[in-house]
Amino acid sequence: MVTGELRSKVDRVWDAFWSGGIANPVEVIEQITYLLFIRRLDETHTREERRATRTGEPMQRRIFPEGNDDTGRISRPYNDMRWSVFTNRAPQEMFEIVDGHVFPFLRRLGGEGSSYARNMKDARFTIPTPALLAKVVDLLRDIPMDDRDTKGDIYEYMLAKLSQSGQNGQFRTSRHIIKLMVDMTAPRPDDRIIDPAAGTAGFLVMASEYLREHHPEVETDASVREFFNTKAFTGFDSDAAMARIASMNMLLHGVEEPVIERGDSLAEGHPASADYTLVLANPPFAGSLDYESTAKDLQQVVKTKKTELLFLALMIKLLKNGGRAAVIVPDGVLFGSSNAHKALRKMLIDDHRLDAVVKLPSGTFKPYTGVSTAILFFQKTSSGGTDHVWFYDVRADGFTLDDKRTPIEANDLPDVLARWSSLDAEADRPRTAQSFHVPKDEIVANAYDLSLNRYKEVEHEEVEHRSPDEILDELEALELEIADGLRSLRETLA
Repeated sequence: MVTGELRSKVDRVWDAFWSGGIANPVEVIEQITYLLFIRRLDETHTREERRATRTGEPMQRRIFPEGNDDTGRISRPYNDMRWSVFTNRAPQEMFEIVDGHVFPFLRRLGGEGSSYARNMKDARFTIPTPALLAKVVDLLRDIPMDDRDTKGDIYEYMLAKLSQSGQNGQFRTSRHIIKLMVDMTAPRPDDRIIDPAAGTAGFLVMASEYLREHHPEVETDASVREFFNTKAFTGFDSDAAMARIASMNMLLHGVEEPVIERGDSLAEGHPASADYTLVLANPPFAGSLDYESTAKDLQQVVKTKKTELLFLALMIKLLKNGGRAAVIVPDGVLFGSSNAHKALRKMLIDDHRLDAVVKLPSGTFKPYTGVSTAILFFQKTSSGGTDHVWFYDVRADGFTLDDKRTPIEANDLPDVLARWSSLDAEADRPRTAQSFHVPKDEIVANAYDLSLNRYKEVEHEEVEHRSPDEILDELEALELEIADGLRSLRETLA
């Protein structure tokens, strides 16, 4: 977590952009990310130089080529485009190097056809003046970026500012909710993980951190590390800026070549191959899509315009048999009465294995929406397997449920994870408890309704009330007492 002096340094960078005329938080994040990325490229190149000098062998990875770059107005050595070089130049010269050479170089980096190259082809340098660039560079120079954890925490703190910017809050799912979903699905080193609505890649980043913590072989074993850096993580987002930020976010968290693509996951040409073993997502549920623009193969799975239902259909298609998913859905998915709602719930329960419905508090995504949501956990089997469904009613998630979302002590999330880890012990829990099992037959009998309140039993305490005669006698006594008091008062005043 970023605290104290480090937080102040990041805030000063942010404030410099705002005072310099760049007020769009997404644009600020993009420009900072580009500069941090340029700095990281130089650090990587420097490490390779030192290794080559130490071993006497040629450099294995030369990021900045030898010779000159002729793409700008003035030809310059590629060496000038290194962070350690151009940041020591005068502001006007530095501005010309970054604008005329560094950014064209970034757009070419990664090789033709890579997801990085596709995301970066529209990258633009939008810092308006040499003075602002010089100020931002000076501020960034003071921020430590050597440690991967610190680097990731700094980036997370900057991304958190998106959620403070009103309309852009939809880009982030709260970190503690993401962590719960990742912990419950427990990613494995051989998992191919996808988020078809990746945003800033929060789910993919958290999954990568889980793997490093629980499976150190992703860093120590060469073949596992290669898979981790190239094939383990895939994300799609329809917004170009989000795809670029997601690519950089993954890179700054130590994943070298993730597959991050710009694309509408629900449109024709969407990702459709069943190559993935884990889906983690909080897809948009903003309403309906244009029927004509929606992928026909998804419409064959569930005939609807509702984005939340189409994303669920997509996730089923993306998974291999045996693959698992954790996805946030609005409550309407759980009890909606349309044919599409019922068909999709029936599919999850009859054709695959629905494991759990974790009901979240209605204020979880405030101040941006008060929509009630739940997390569905399921496994693709294509042969059924649902015997019962585990329900958990989360009443507190560690934050107040108003617009301020202030941290508090009350937090059910550790209990959710603990009970998930020992589900057999949940079988005999009463329906009056916070969590319990519901057998498949009962759910089928209730038209595949998955709303928790359908199955939860409320325990009413029996309250003994006094008889009406006793209450009337007491009122009569009080009335006589008041009358006596009034008589005494009159006699005193006479």
